[in-house]
Amino acid sequence: MTTNPPSGNVRSRRLAALADSWRVYRAERGGVLGLAVLVCAVLLAVLAPVLTDSAELDVTGVDASALRPPGAQHWLGTDESGRSVLLLTWWGARMSLLVGAAAAVLSMVIGTVVGLTAAHFGGWVETVLLRLTDFFLVLPALVLAIALSTVLSRGLFTIVLAIGVTSWPQTARLVRAQTLTVETRPYVERARALGGGHGHVLVKHVLPSVLPLVFATTTLTVASAIIAESTLSFLGLGDPSRISWGAMLKSAMDTGAVTAGAWWYLLPPGIGIAVVVLAFTLCGRALETVLNPRLRGGAE
Repeated sequence: MTTNPPSGNVRSRRLAALADSWRVYRAERGGVLGLAVLVCAVLLAVLAPVLTDSAELDVTGVDASALRPPGAQHWLGTDESGRSVLLLTWWGARMSLLVGAAAAVLSMVIGTVVGLTAAHFGGWVETVLLRLTDFFLVLPALVLAIALSTVLSRGLFTIVLAIGVTSWPQTARLVRAQTLTVETRPYVERARALGGGHGHVLVKHVLPSVLPLVFATTTLTVASAIIAESTLSFLGLGDPSRISWGAMLKSAMDTGAVTAGAWWYLLPPGIGIAVVVLAFTLCGRALETVLNPRLRGGAE
């Protein structure tokens, strides 16, 4: 008769593993820098309704002149309606981060379920799911997202759905490969020999070993989702009732800010996209170093 290890020992091992992972992550300066940038960006986005007045985004209550250059009153100038570009950029971060995170989570869920199911059951189930994955891999994700955004009604849910359902194949392939490796380990075979069903094996043994890889992949997927959202909004397929960085770029192009030399209208949202995407990429690369011991040569 086997006895379960004391919960205290399990908790201690988990805390030790977490501390070791943080030590490796902290050695990656790029990852630490990216994490700091993301924390600041998220805090600013969350606190925007508290620190700013959303009424200043209403064009009917604005008295400033259009496309005014940066000055003491408007640090980043104004847009074509006289609204503060700084305020627009601040509130645009909320939409871009929300869509990026939601689409990445949707992509992660679909990819994880498909990858786990294909690797665990095999046979015709794996064949069908792999062919479906290949179908989505062959199609350009951006083109498919544009098609979905055009067919469906415009809104926040449509953008998240269009990005999420077109970006899961890479996650599915990674999860499938990792699941095939995990299911050959002795503790998984022991669980099966003791009568563990499919759900028990997948949830209790396989999924915990796969989740760290999924989390690292999701971090990189958020960056791609933010770019996709900005692209869709720039093409006029975003939610017209919400402010986002891509929508700001579209407004700047449509209202002649480029020809008028209003650089202050173009640079803030563009820099915001570049900085946040770079931060997510740096965090993702650092997480890869934590998860892959072969990449730790320079970190130790």
